[in-house]
Amino acid sequence: MGDTSARLLNLLSLLQTPREWAGSELAERLAVSGRTIRRDIERLRELGYPVEATMGPVGGYRLVAGTAMPPLLLDDEEAVAIAVGLRTAAGNAVEGIGEASVRALAKLEQVLPSRLRRRVGALNAVTVPPPGLAGPSVDPAVLSAIAAAAANHERLRFAYESWDGSESRRLVEPHRLVPAGRRWYLVAHDTGRDDWRIFRVDRVREPFPTGQRFAPRETPGEDAAAFVLSSLHSLAPTYRAVATLRLPADEARGRLGGDPAEIEPIDEGSCRLNGHTDTLEWLAARLIMLGCEFEVHEPPELIAHLRAIGSRASRAAGERLPGNTERYSPPD
Repeated sequence: MGDTSARLLNLLSLLQTPREWAGSELAERLAVSGRTIRRDIERLRELGYPVEATMGPVGGYRLVAGTAMPPLLLDDEEAVAIAVGLRTAAGNAVEGIGEASVRALAKLEQVLPSRLRRRVGALNAVTVPPPGLAGPSVDPAVLSAIAAAAANHERLRFAYESWDGSESRRLVEPHRLVPAGRRWYLVAHDTGRDDWRIFRVDRVREPFPTGQRFAPRETPGEDAAAFVLSSLHSLAPTYRAVATLRLPADEARGRLGGDPAEIEPIDEGSCRLNGHTDTLEWLAARLIMLGCEFEVHEPPELIAHLRAIGSRASRAAGERLPGNTERYSPPD
């Protein structure tokens, strides 16, 4: 692929983001001159991509919604399948998907024709998500609106329900979306309080982009994810968890994720977990899903929770427990 063709594809990829790009910003991203950007925009128009230009201090270039799927060239069925999959993943805050699924969803819906957007909406309206995913549901449309405003550096107004049930209206400068603990959080600078805040996205209602641009601020702390985690830890009870895992340290790090420093090798076949958690139920489930023998040393609340799980599992399997003279018999 020639340099010009590769540059056109990169330009298309940038224009698919639901925002307006200043010519100078595109030129800086692609390391070319402003004249080259204007020439490449004309080439895209000749190829049939409706690139719209707006004038003024906040003007720029944007790809009009409803175009074909550049540069993937997906057919209708593929585009609908991907959109439905991304909406399902974003709505359930699947671990590992992260903000990338929301950005991809916002980018895809930006270029879907109206007929395909209607099909996606109809499919999601009648699709039942799989059970067993803890945490409140999040409207993917809300996620997409927030992601678009953050990408466009555009102030966002919305209604918000606080932890105590009180309602308020907020005007914020959205910065990042962070999935954590089976929930989505928005990191934003609250203009009314002149301070950084985190908002649970499942409590956000009626997000409305104001059209007012803002200059990005530096996030407090190391990054947005670290800021969310530190804020959550300061609000929720934190437990120190210590357990011996009959699993090599490298394998345990890969399966558990999190901070690698929390896993210390004991020998070739076992390691010690020494970390912190604010959700005992989630840690218990992760330990059980490791598929290896383990022994929890502390906290006592985690030990008690695992014992309760073990008792329920034994009863479900029909095993007779001390003090229990009945035995479960499966139906005919």
